[in-house]
Amino acid sequence: MMYIKFLIQLLIVSGFIYFVSGRLIGSNINFVRRVLSVFLSVILTSFVYWYSYLRHTDFLSESMMEMVTEVSTLIWVGSMLLISMLLYLVFELFDPIGIAGGERRNSQKSLLFRMRSYWRQQKRLRQVLRIAVTNGVVQTIKYARQRENEKELAIALRNTLEQCGGIFIKFGQVLSTRKELFSPVFIEELERLQQSVKPLPSEQVTNILEQSLLKEINQVFTTFQMEPLAAASIGQVHKARLKNHDEVVVKLLRPEVKGIMRDDLDILEEFANWFTSKSTWAESLGFRELAGGFADGLREEIHLDIEVRNTLQVTNALAKSDYKVRIPKIYTQYCDEDIIVMEYVHGKSVAVGQSEFRRLQIDPREFARTVLYSFFEQMLFSGIFHADPHPGNIYIDGRDGTPILLDFGAVGRLGSTQQEGLKLFLMGIQQNDSGVLYDGLMLLVENTDRVERAKVEQAIDQILLKISYVERIPTEELIYSLFTVVRDFGLAFYPSVGLALRSLVTLDGTLRVIDGQFDIFTEAKDFSATYMRASFLKPFKEPRETKERLQEELSMLIPTLRKMPRRLDQLIQRVESGKIILHHDVFSDEHNARFVTQLFARFVLLLVGITFGIISVALLAISQFIRDAYAVYLNTAAYLGLFLCAILLVRLSIQAIRSMKQ
Repeated sequence: MMYIKFLIQLLIVSGFIYFVSGRLIGSNINFVRRVLSVFLSVILTSFVYWYSYLRHTDFLSESMMEMVTEVSTLIWVGSMLLISMLLYLVFELFDPIGIAGGERRNSQKSLLFRMRSYWRQQKRLRQVLRIAVTNGVVQTIKYARQRENEKELAIALRNTLEQCGGIFIKFGQVLSTRKELFSPVFIEELERLQQSVKPLPSEQVTNILEQSLLKEINQVFTTFQMEPLAAASIGQVHKARLKNHDEVVVKLLRPEVKGIMRDDLDILEEFANWFTSKSTWAESLGFRELAGGFADGLREEIHLDIEVRNTLQVTNALAKSDYKVRIPKIYTQYCDEDIIVMEYVHGKSVAVGQSEFRRLQIDPREFARTVLYSFFEQMLFSGIFHADPHPGNIYIDGRDGTPILLDFGAVGRLGSTQQEGLKLFLMGIQQNDSGVLYDGLMLLVENTDRVERAKVEQAIDQILLKISYVERIPTEELIYSLFTVVRDFGLAFYPSVGLALRSLVTLDGTLRVIDGQFDIFTEAKDFSATYMRASFLKPFKEPRETKERLQEELSMLIPTLRKMPRRLDQLIQRVESGKIILHHDVFSDEHNARFVTQLFARFVLLLVGITFGIISVALLAISQFIRDAYAVYLNTAAYLGLFLCAILLVRLSIQAIRSMKQ
């Protein structure tokens, strides 16, 4: 009974240590690491305290409140607190992955769920890292810049992704399309990644349909083919016929996908963090950002209601387009986040479309030009575009040869500023003008404050020379050159712009499947010239619309124009009185202000900790010369000061490690 009472009291002290250490360490604390630190510190200090003192006393007969009054017990509890923080620091220091910025993702979930989820993820992560090490990824990274070893790294990376399976294979397949970043050696290896997926059994298909439709299958469809037209890792597609006799395809989401996404996407991002931390080569490629972008896109892709919305948006945006493409009709009344019911298209993929072109007597070049111009219109005017235009997503209508766009699970969105930047980019290529290209580029990238225009224009001139005096240059090579220039000057494309450029690379490959001699940038020049002529002639072709637009613009400008004389007069008066002072405030930028504030706060904590340490050492030195009762008080104050100094320095060390990892 006495042992149970003592253990309960020990648990209360452990809870106190858990709470206080958490407050002292700071925010964003890893729960499992924190519990483990407290547990180990309690076991270690309790054993030392028992072995050195308690075993010589009748401690079981005393209550914890009586023991707290003893100096040895206070030292024991203080040691618990300090050692738990030191252990947490060690775990933080040797953690290969690090913590993510921001708030914890699972903060709203139950304790049991978080522990189980953490254990499962860590087990899977250890498996992935073991596969990577076994395949020689670590050994080959350091030699990756040597041409003879680049092949070895490509094979090691491909084997790692293949053996990890699931999401990792799909990630590798996406990387194989990034020809602007990876060399042909990597592209060749990653293109070999294949994933065999078994179709869902018919009973499971029936359950998914009835749960989503809230009706039996025969109440919605007259026929439904249980054998899927295609099966992939995320979903599968079936052919069916509605009660109104419309032929449709039904896209189903696999029921286990969301669980896999929850676990493996987090693991993939942590693997990318580890891979990047081991290699400056991977860091320069933005491997971590590639994995993050892939994960974000896939998290959106598993919600089929988002794909429905994307499809409707692009359909509405292209309703009045001069470049006619078809987008299948969506039957929204039957759609939710797990299924999509859409029009069945009679046609063939452009990957096997040469016979269709001959049968329908369609010029492949004109077909490819229509597709390209439609994509330009999506990017440059509508602002929402199909982000995955591979050959399997572009079909030829078997009736009249119209291009058909499929699968809007991945779309990109460009704001008006980025649209203007891409227009200037195309104009710069058409006019062979590095100045125009520079102006366009500055609208497409972040962090343009310290850019030297002359040097960037010189680099752009080198790119323009690559496309001069030759019939054709590969699009991926040109885009790769553009990405290289941006990286060399410490810039970065906005994520939506990077997606648009990558989509153009994918589209270029698709258009060359349609017509082997098709040159996307030659056509871009023609599109740019057509756009410039249309912009110039539009006021003459549509005088009434132009007049109405000018009236609207003037009506918006008139209030501002009325205020201009008064404001100009006020400005002149301030200049004459010497009240105009120009200055730059470093705190006007939120990021700078936050950085300086955090740095100053840590500097203050460091000074306080050092001050406690210096004063404590001085008190210990003084106490050596005092022989009366005051020496005890000085020693107590000195040790307390050293304890506080250690606590502050450990907290600062943990914060510094977190900052470096982030």
